[in-house]
Amino acid sequence: MSTTAPSTATRRVLPGFGLTLGVSWFYLTLIVLLPLSALFIKTFTLSWEQFWETVASPRVLAAYRLSFGAAFFAALTNAVFGLLVAWVLVRYRFPGRALVDALVDLPFALPTAVAGLTLTTLYARNGWYGRHLEAFGIQVAFTPLGIGVALTFIGLPFVVRTVQPVLESLDADVEEAAATLGATPWRTFTHILLPSVFPALLSGFTLAFARAIGEYGSVVFISGNMPLKTEIAPLLIITRLEQYDYAGATAIAAVMLAASFALLLAVNLLQRWSHRRLDARPE
Repeated sequence: MSTTAPSTATRRVLPGFGLTLGVSWFYLTLIVLLPLSALFIKTFTLSWEQFWETVASPRVLAAYRLSFGAAFFAALTNAVFGLLVAWVLVRYRFPGRALVDALVDLPFALPTAVAGLTLTTLYARNGWYGRHLEAFGIQVAFTPLGIGVALTFIGLPFVVRTVQPVLESLDADVEEAAATLGATPWRTFTHILLPSVFPALLSGFTLAFARAIGEYGSVVFISGNMPLKTEIAPLLIITRLEQYDYAGATAIAAVMLAASFALLLAVNLLQRWSHRRLDARPE
């Protein structure tokens, strides 16, 4: 009687491909596709003229520009400083490092409404930060700048936690070898470190950007909600829902969803290209 152990190819922890694929599709359909389909079905109850009048009004266009512009600004800021924070946490050992590492995840745990109230209190004209900035003529609360600050706050962990594992996997000997060959620190960073970290950095930027586009709780207090000035698109959707204009709310949401999908698709294609370029580099 043969006692040969089954091969690794036939030994599986989970059931076969067919069953797991079917369960995956069922779960994604139930959780993602059906709600999104319902959103577009409700939007289709509008005629083309009604749809265009809803999504192309000056107030809605201003909200789109502010939401996407502030989200991009916040994600770009987090890409720069998130990389710096991840670098410090990975490459240096200092007292309080564990505390700093824990603080990075605070925006994940803190309710967004609490974050919005706290930031508004700090950056108001009589707040701890606001009173000093006011002396230089800088107003943060109730301005687009305040929206950018709130979105930067909630997006920082996405960049740090995406880049940190990649930095931990990089061998410090490569940097030492570059320094031995006469490379300056800036050349070492731009030619050795950045190409290796760039795909992860781009992923973190994408996650932070996507998170910021639909953010509501941390922004609604600090923005001031002034139409055509500091009103974000998610607030317009909530306003339409409170007015029982469900088709108008879904129309605004559908445009945001389509624009977000197009931007995320472009970033993912850029990320795939950077991966291929990195893999094609000679060892």
